[in-house]
Amino acid sequence: MSTTTTTDMNGITITALTVPETLDGPDAADFHTFVALNNAICLSDTGLHDLGTTAEEMLPHWRATTDHLQRTLLAHENGEIVGAVTVSHATAEPTSAEIDLMVMPENWGRGIERALLSEAEAEIRRLGRKVIQTWTLHRPDPGEDPLVPKTGWGRVSRTPVAQLLTDDGFTLEQVERNSAFDLQGDLAPIERMLAAALAVAGDEYRLVEWTVPTPPELRSGYAWALSRMSTDAPSGDLEVDEEIWDADRIARRDARFIEGGQTVSVTAVEHVATGALAAFNELVTGTDPEGVTHQYCTLVLKEHRGHRLGQIVKCANVLRWRGIAPQSPRITTFNAEENRPMLDINEAMGFQPASYAGAWQKKLI
Repeated sequence: MSTTTTTDMNGITITALTVPETLDGPDAADFHTFVALNNAICLSDTGLHDLGTTAEEMLPHWRATTDHLQRTLLAHENGEIVGAVTVSHATAEPTSAEIDLMVMPENWGRGIERALLSEAEAEIRRLGRKVIQTWTLHRPDPGEDPLVPKTGWGRVSRTPVAQLLTDDGFTLEQVERNSAFDLQGDLAPIERMLAAALAVAGDEYRLVEWTVPTPPELRSGYAWALSRMSTDAPSGDLEVDEEIWDADRIARRDARFIEGGQTVSVTAVEHVATGALAAFNELVTGTDPEGVTHQYCTLVLKEHRGHRLGQIVKCANVLRWRGIAPQSPRITTFNAEENRPMLDINEAMGFQPASYAGAWQKKLI
């Protein structure tokens, strides 16, 4: 990893984050500060604690290099970390790279955010990538002058970071709704929804459930299903590379979850005639038994839609999760605003809007 240092005319020094071997080592202080900054930004942008993470959960993903690379640049001012930007990209898919810009409101407007954004773009150009993508977080009220994405679905507030991206040539491509589900409420309606959906699906499909690590006999099928997230999920005009997954990549992903102290429940539906996984849902939590549950990927493959499979995997996993993490207060999840089939299921289950995200893209010439 490069340790290039750049100093701009305002005295802001930007250096690459050293990813430590362990979290209790002498070189781990900056990583802990970076994680705290990430969580503070999520709280500041949404007013919610739900989207925070821990250093234990993040470190395995920053140390991994086989499938995905993450390089974080830190902005220092007078010896203090005052901002960061992460550049991440898949190793096999060649087109795009993502950035995550983090500057707290009290440090905004002094050139820090612009210096980090400029460094991130320069890094992506050095990588030979042609597209930059990033996501912004927003509170529910879009304000008096909201931004509307190219899809026409949803709107988000014109925050300083959204305005910075607009001024820098990014386009708001899509809006995602962050919804929350009360895990401590009555789950009888979920049981009824599951029963109704299973009746529609009939004998053509069967439920398959596991807790990570994925059983070896399911890894190849699950790899194929996960690869379809890049082609089958609504993405507007975002240039999404088709992802390459195999059984070994599933095993590496599972290992990162386990190393980070995370528990992952997967509920899937198998197409009986072919043995293919037709739909799946993932629920994830960390070591805190009272921590928020995160829904990661949910998908019904295009050729299997129309059989209530999304309703099956989501409801079944919620019911399974009550036994795995009985003290978790709620589930938080993101869905594209134009993804009405999935949002219809969420709303029927009792998910409520909590915040929003904007998906942005800039094409490099």
